Amino acid sequence: MLRFHPAVFAVGDCYQIIVNTEKEAFIEIRIGDKVFTDDSNGILRSASTCHKFTIPCGLLDSQGKYTVTETQVIKRKAYFTQTGEKSEYCYSFRPVPDEGIRIYHIADTHNHIDAPVKAAENYGKIDLLILNGDIPEDSSTLSNFDTIYDICSKITGGEIPCVFARGNHDLRGVAAEFHSQYLPDRNGCSYYTFKAGRVCGICLDCGEDKRDDNPEYGGTVACHGFRLRETEFIEKITREADSSQDADYKLIIVHVPFIHRYAPPFDIEEEIYRGWASLLRDYKPDLMLCGHEHRYRLVYPGEDYDDYGLPCPLLIGAKNQDGCFGGAGIELTGKTAKVTLIDNNGISEQFEIEL
Repeated sequence: MLRFHPAVFAVGDCYQIIVNTEKEAFIEIRIGDKVFTDDSNGILRSASTCHKFTIPCGLLDSQGKYTVTETQVIKRKAYFTQTGEKSEYCYSFRPVPDEGIRIYHIADTHNHIDAPVKAAENYGKIDLLILNGDIPEDSSTLSNFDTIYDICSKITGGEIPCVFARGNHDLRGVAAEFHSQYLPDRNGCSYYTFKAGRVCGICLDCGEDKRDDNPEYGGTVACHGFRLRETEFIEKITREADSSQDADYKLIIVHVPFIHRYAPPFDIEEEIYRGWASLLRDYKPDLMLCGHEHRYRLVYPGEDYDDYGLPCPLLIGAKNQDGCFGGAGIELTGKTAKVTLIDNNGISEQFEIEL
């Protein structure tokens, strides 16, 4: 049995479909006449109950459906492995349309599920889901990742694409080192480009929000070097032509609004973050989406909050206050983003951003 509906994440010019099972099983995905297996150098994987598949976007978009096949593993042996029933789960898939693109953005749910899902339901039908960090409270156990897949399952039903960015709380706990096995990544990295229809962009990862030597982390993080490597990635993206970034709308998805200089002990990496802002101005994005602050905020380049040089308008599109969880519904039409700030209790504000 599948634990949740599959999650279809946009990574690079592909989708990463991640399937979570209740028990050990062999998983395949069939799209048209093509079969994708979850194998390690030709060996079908069953020890993990999380299965990841990389699928070209064009293939799934054109077919509009996929089938997950699950074969239960009863006892894995060197010879004559015992398997049980084979089950098939068929899913329709709806790629992001060319016009009137409806997005729901959420962050900072911190293990809560029902209220964030209700907030998304209040916004209505969407074409793309963005989960922007701190969806679990932390990564102290592998089971904490269930929050990501449960929310994704309830909102998308496995039928529309998602974009995922890591938050600072996601780095905390022993399971954090297994992110690349259980969550979307590109070549083991938590920062990457993505494309979903006419929407493209970059998912960035600021890592933790204090210095590496802060006692809170107990010597478990090395985010400074991580950010230096990420800087090289951003330089490469802004320097080289990338066909996957040919789209009508460019987004920057990053949990921490790094363009703001926070008070100590959160006043870190000014040189690096100024460099990121400068590079991204060359990238010419239309909108930056963030979380982290647990409250809504809209910032335009040059305003007081903008300390390092915003490349575009910034929307902190997530709220987590007094048991009220909210996100941002964003409808992209022409050169306008129609924003609906909406939580589990209903709409709180609506406005437009010129892109």
